[in-house]
Parts: sequence; structure tokens; C-alpha cells
Amino acid sequence: QAVVDFERLGEHADAFRGHDVGFCCLGTTRSKAGADGFVRVDRDYVAQAAELARAGGCKHFVLQSSYGANERSAFLYLRVKGEVEKLVEAVGFDRCTILRPATLLCTRQEFRPAEWILQRLLRFSARFFPTAFSVPVETVARAMVASVLQPSGEKVEVLENKAIHQLGKA
Repeated sequence: QAVVDFERLGEHADAFRGHDVGFCCLGTTRSKAGADGFVRVDRDYVAQAAELARAGGCKHFVLQSSYGANERSAFLYLRVKGEVEKLVEAVGFDRCTILRPATLLCTRQEFRPAEWILQRLLRFSARFFPTAFSVPVETVARAMVASVLQPSGEKVEVLENKAIHQLGKA
């Protein structure tokens, strides 16, 4: 494990050398970082990490993005996620897997009242529509690993929520 300063990521190129596969789940929230900070973390840091990984020999990059990611979206969150997907694809990995999960079901350390309520509603709705609106973070993690162990044969593979559920159970 290497601790890096993302504000000076280029100085940590050694941490990105010698890895065949890179996994990226980096992200923040607009409420924590502000709009500029969100863009810096979710787009700029991720793109720079991908570039360093590729320069360090990484062949397969696995990126957790978001359901609805689209570089032309009017919504900042979805636009930034779409932009970073395109930037990571352009790096030129032998393989690139992009996961677009719906709402992540997880336990957070900090308490967010609105999210707490939404999580309860989504856990209930998952009983009837298990792959429609949410996905447990453990399922996403298993799908990320499975995407490496069970290659699709595609240079760029985009997995939407239902495919994440299926692969995460494989």
C-alpha cells in the first residue's frame, strides 16, 4: 500500500509502476469538496492516476463510474463521470472496464439523513426489483475482480447495473 498526495500525484509515479491491473473507485461529493473540488477529484485525479498507471505498465484499468454517466449531461455529477470515462478510455489500456452502478448500498461512517432514508427505501425495493435501482458495494467489488478474471474479449467494456449484479454473483 502506498500513500500518495493527489495534489502532487506526478511525484508518486513509482507507486503506479509494476501493476498489470488498476482499480479505481476514487470519488468525493460536491457537498464535501465544492463543485471545483468535485471535478478535481472525480475527473482530474482519476485521469492522472490512469495515465500514471498506463505509463507504469498497467494493461487493464477498471473504473467505477456511475449510472447515467454522460459527458453531455446538464448535471455536473453525470457530466464529470462521463468526461472521466472518455479520458480513461483515451489513455490506451489494452483493456478498460467501466462499471456504472446505480445507487450504492453501503454503511457510511458519517450520518447523512437523506441518504439514510433513501438507502432504507432502496433496500426494500431491491426485494422486488433487485437490479433496478441499487447495488451493494460488495457486489460491485466482486464484479470488478470478476471482470479481470473473466475477460470479455472487448477492449472497452461498459457494465451497467444489471450486468454488475450478474458478474458480481459469478
